Amino acid sequence: MGAQAKVYKRRIKSVSATKKITKAMEMIAASRVVKAQRRVAASTPYATELTRAVGAVAKGSTTQHALTTESENPTRAAVLLITSDRGLAGGYSSNVIKAAEELTERLIREGKEVDAYIVGRKGVAYYSFRERKVTESWGGFTDSPTYADAKKVAGPLIEAVLKDTAEGGVDELHIVFTEFVSMLTQTPVQDRLLPLSLQGTAEQQEKKGEILPLFDFEPSAEDVLDALLPRYVEARIYNALLQAAASKHAATRRAMKSATDNADELIKSLTRLANAARQADITQEISEIVGGASALADASAGSD
Repeated sequence: MGAQAKVYKRRIKSVSATKKITKAMEMIAASRVVKAQRRVAASTPYATELTRAVGAVAKGSTTQHALTTESENPTRAAVLLITSDRGLAGGYSSNVIKAAEELTERLIREGKEVDAYIVGRKGVAYYSFRERKVTESWGGFTDSPTYADAKKVAGPLIEAVLKDTAEGGVDELHIVFTEFVSMLTQTPVQDRLLPLSLQGTAEQQEKKGEILPLFDFEPSAEDVLDALLPRYVEARIYNALLQAAASKHAATRRAMKSATDNADELIKSLTRLANAARQADITQEISEIVGGASALADASAGSD
């Protein structure tokens, strides 16, 4: 076998090994995204109904509370960015980071300082490389988040909302994550968690034809809202973490399938080149044999 054919054979072997890895990763991501999708489907109704209930309770009271009260002159906002701990997911992390950058620029144009809170090592690496301040970060659980992880993330955010801005608190809480729409579509989302928009909640209920209830609060409206605030933030963050995890697995599956398909095409191309090189080697060997036989015949005729 000629040198060129050997080179093609080595490349085919290398690409085939890579294909096995990407195919295995595709299958793993496919199994994980199904489980993650089920968890999203189970948590989304709870988060939606809790948001509706909190909005209804807040609408039925006149208490000034951090959950619902808009600051007259907001000067500081917290942005929670949810990315991935790992790569190999196409543009998943870069797309949600881009959405967070757009939100941050908009808040700065509105005259607000922005505190960055980040979930996922990819987001932390992005901010670290650009030497930008991160108020707090978390990682190690983005592939399979639990409610305990959501509580861990929500704690410092709730504390910042309840603090006065002069003491390092914030007037608004925003979240940026990737919403799982389908296996083929995952969309970066910018959402404001606090203060809760009561007008939007009421409009949604009116569109559904729901009758807004009247509430009596025991022991008081403020105590009820104090109890609901952490539950609301935790549930919304938990749902966002699950949505992001499902989106990441779907993006990984799609990226690995594309890599596997590309490996197939490359193997086919290299096989054609290897066959052509081998054919060229065979043709050259035949030519050399024929040439040698012709030379021997000429030599024999000359000696006669």
